[in-house]
Amino acid sequence: MIEPSKIYVRFSDIDVMGHVNNAVYLNYFESARMDFFNALLGKDWDWVGNGIILLKNEIEYLRPVVLHDEPQIHLSVENLGNKSFVLGYQLLVNGVLYTRGKSTLVCFDYRRKTTMEIPQKLRTVLTGLIVE
Repeated sequence: MIEPSKIYVRFSDIDVMGHVNNAVYLNYFESARMDFFNALLGKDWDWVGNGIILLKNEIEYLRPVVLHDEPQIHLSVENLGNKSFVLGYQLLVNGVLYTRGKSTLVCFDYRRKTTMEIPQKLRTVLTGLIVE
């Protein structure tokens, strides 16, 4: 189990309607994703030779997040293929689900500029976090 990522809502995240702008959630998910990978792989992971590239994002907005909320993002692995995997996000405020989303990520070798099989170390940690 990975600790949820704490998100700090900035004043600049808020739109004229008084809630977090829809596009900002992608930044929140990206931040949580990097916390997730740092916890699983450490800070010395070779992101150039064993990288990932984002294929698709999906977001479902259930409740608006406002300035003084203290969201947390819980991550899970929803699907694991040969070269790609899907991360699921649940953004909660005080234990209540406000937003959920998914990211499809593809493993990518930036030196060779090509997709690649999921590296074994990454596959091992992702397998342990699959949600059935």
